[in-house]
Amino acid sequence: MYVCFLFFGLYFSDCSPGCFHSPLYLLGFYLICHCLKIKISVILISATTHPSLQLKPKMEGLGDHVGLIGENFEANLGRVRGDGSESRSGGSDNVEGASGDEQDIPAGPSSGLRPRQKYHRHTPYQIQELEASFKDNPHPDEKERLALGKKLNLANKQVKFWFQNRRTQMKTQMERHENAILKQENDKLRIENIAMKEAIRAPVCNNCGGQAMVGDISIDEHHIRIENARLRDELDRVSILANKFLGRPLSSFGGSLPLGMGSFNLELGVGRNGYGLNPMDVGLPMGLDYSNGISNVLPLMSPSRPGMMVAGGVGLDLSYEKNMFLDLAMSAMDELMKLGQNNNLLWIGNTEGGGEVLDPNEYTRNFPLCLGMKPHGYVSEASRASGVVMINSVALVDALLNVNQWRDMFLGMIGSSSMIDVISGGTGDSRNGVVQLMQAEIQLVSPSVPARQMRFIRYCRQHAEGVWAVVDVSVDAGREGSTSRRLPSGCIVHDMPNGCSKVMWIEHTEYNESGVPQHYRPLLRSGLGFGAQKWIATLQRHFECIATIMSPDTTIENGSVLSPGGKRSLASLAQRMTANFCAGVCATGGHKWEVVSNEPEAARILIRKSLNNLGDPSGAVLSASMSVWMPIQHQRLFALMLNEELRSKWDVLSPGSAMQNMICLPKTQDLGNLNTISLRANATGPNANQNSVLVLQDSATDVTGSLMVYAAVDVEAITVVMNGGDSSYVALLPSGFAIVPDCVAESGVKAEGEGGSLLTVGFQILVNDLPSSNIKMESVNTVINLITRTVQGIKDVIHSDQQGRQISS
Repeated sequence: MYVCFLFFGLYFSDCSPGCFHSPLYLLGFYLICHCLKIKISVILISATTHPSLQLKPKMEGLGDHVGLIGENFEANLGRVRGDGSESRSGGSDNVEGASGDEQDIPAGPSSGLRPRQKYHRHTPYQIQELEASFKDNPHPDEKERLALGKKLNLANKQVKFWFQNRRTQMKTQMERHENAILKQENDKLRIENIAMKEAIRAPVCNNCGGQAMVGDISIDEHHIRIENARLRDELDRVSILANKFLGRPLSSFGGSLPLGMGSFNLELGVGRNGYGLNPMDVGLPMGLDYSNGISNVLPLMSPSRPGMMVAGGVGLDLSYEKNMFLDLAMSAMDELMKLGQNNNLLWIGNTEGGGEVLDPNEYTRNFPLCLGMKPHGYVSEASRASGVVMINSVALVDALLNVNQWRDMFLGMIGSSSMIDVISGGTGDSRNGVVQLMQAEIQLVSPSVPARQMRFIRYCRQHAEGVWAVVDVSVDAGREGSTSRRLPSGCIVHDMPNGCSKVMWIEHTEYNESGVPQHYRPLLRSGLGFGAQKWIATLQRHFECIATIMSPDTTIENGSVLSPGGKRSLASLAQRMTANFCAGVCATGGHKWEVVSNEPEAARILIRKSLNNLGDPSGAVLSASMSVWMPIQHQRLFALMLNEELRSKWDVLSPGSAMQNMICLPKTQDLGNLNTISLRANATGPNANQNSVLVLQDSATDVTGSLMVYAAVDVEAITVVMNGGDSSYVALLPSGFAIVPDCVAESGVKAEGEGGSLLTVGFQILVNDLPSSNIKMESVNTVINLITRTVQGIKDVIHSDQQGRQISS
């Protein structure tokens, strides 16, 4: 024990024996400390000169300031608690010791005193500036702290510790806020858990509203009932799928499913989600063999989103649905590759337009029924054709997988197209393995033949370097209202050394023939309407047009000059014009057409309302179309339609005078070809540039048919287009003709020059500037008279041509 008393001017003359200042009191205090073995340092000051006499013991091992003695004990206790050991956050207060400033009382070994740190509060201005700096940068560096301290008259340590305390305060506040949110979420989950437990204790039937299970049952019995309900639900869904994809129920299943088969998106409870719980997301690793019922298991795919509505409106778990689609896609790809092999037993030469047709008997013997039995009343259409296309395989595959580019490639054949879902995104950046779920309207330009609404899977695979295959197969087989289905169809693409590709197209479709008129049935059976020859010819014509227009060596007739941008804009406008014409004839393209009149052997009248549609005039648009048989070969009829000397006999835009060809942009390098984009003028005054009507015309022809579309255009708008401007703002109402061979022969093989053709005439007319106005019968009768007069004028031209040919022969 060691006790040291330091007396400064000690004076006890006024002290009583019981007073704090008396020696007796100090002696007693010394004896107590001696017994407790406490080291004491005491400073005693005269009570007369210092009324606030204090005694501060420092006790080792018991912490700081465990006892105080003095008259103002409570005040001293509060002050000591605030000394040195506490650092306040928030930035408004500051401990001077933390800033490096010491207490006024000197400290040293001779005094034995512990220095006290002064508590200091920053000024409001300093706090405001510090807060503003903290918002800009919570972590200032040394240079920034020095500059801030100099500005606010603060030491560097003061600024440093203020920012540390402020960051700690912010972190604490954020943690408190997050804890409050988590506590609220926890309370919600606890309430939901209680509600779910109550629902399990008293389940209610969704059908009758009564209690689902009467009385108490064991846990094992409850699980058995749940498992039975799950198995019944699973069997029902698999049977529905088998009936839709195979065309027959799965009778081979019997009354149970194989052991080990997983479940998929089934609802917990007796009678389908009777307990009000969410369905379980489990995948069913089962694939279908479309001939024997059950096949090998595909790798299970984890569901990426909730179940999707598919054919027939049946909601399925996405993982199970994707497995079925992948299985179907791989089976279709295998069939396509086998059909693409050189097998003379499967394919028979076709005399109509070249190509080959599939032998149905050989096909049935060599391939399983991918989509089940052919529905009653359906007929098969299967053809194969090959050709060289001016594009490489990778670019062609990319275009086929893009719905917009695919629609543009087959202009006039695809009314609308969209992608529903991506089943598989392929491997890396490659298109190999891509599987897409798509839908499209495939059409023949005629009001007599309904467009084929199809939903199908498109699967792309790279078989070797420079060898790709793209296959389509329908997934809506058996859907109510469906009139056709696409069996494995598509193309096999081989790269060629010159940058082109050799494309083999295989088209295999089954459709209901009862909705097709008699005079169009031979065309569809020959494959020239929807077959492989049509797809290949359209594909070749499209890319040849692109190559010709983009080529700097392309010459424009009549000495006109167009920049590359002007040629592209003009070609884009012509393409949109042709697409609108085909959509008006077939009632496709996404427009809402309403039928006004559709009598057999007469013109079909449709109407749609256009309001603020880019490229369309605002108002009520009337579409009139009519298909007739003509006793002339389709190529000869197309040549007569392009004859400017005969045009005034059927065209209302050129009455009594021949049209002047201002611009003629070829779409092929063959100068004798009739595939052109032209701008013609019909002068109605002495000067051809005054009071003239400009007509944009797009013509295309191949072995499967011909198409000529034209529309009147505004002079200022077409000038902008020819200068390379945007063509999407030019308003068009197209009219035109579609010509296809009738494919009818009196004998097995036609003689050269014999045969007829099927001509479709279509007009689109703006009958009212107000879309909300009702159509008048006068407008309908005017359009009917116009189309009747046009058809009669074409018949007169054909009759005159036939008489002239007979005289010359």
